[in-house]
Amino acid sequence: MRNLLLRLGFCLAVCGFCLYSYLEMQNDLTQLKIKLPQVDQEIRLIREENRRLAYEIDQFLSPSHLIEMAHRPEFSHLQHPLLKEILTVPEVFVATQAP
Repeated sequence: MRNLLLRLGFCLAVCGFCLYSYLEMQNDLTQLKIKLPQVDQEIRLIREENRRLAYEIDQFLSPSHLIEMAHRPEFSHLQHPLLKEILTVPEVFVATQAP
């Protein structure tokens, strides 16, 4: 009789521990689900900021803006390079063979 109660108590303790760990895992999962919309909003804001900065960079590097900057007094000391001063590196096509 005592052996049976001991086994039953052990089984109940193991089941209780499993139930507790399952509930703890569910609580952690619920907390992550709560944080998910906040993280999604942050990602959306960062992507929007990246698009805005990319647009700003494109506007800054546009040829019309660069020509306008070349006419400013602070850049008047710069000169266009001569053709003999321009170095070009030819592209080399290397065919890769499948092993």
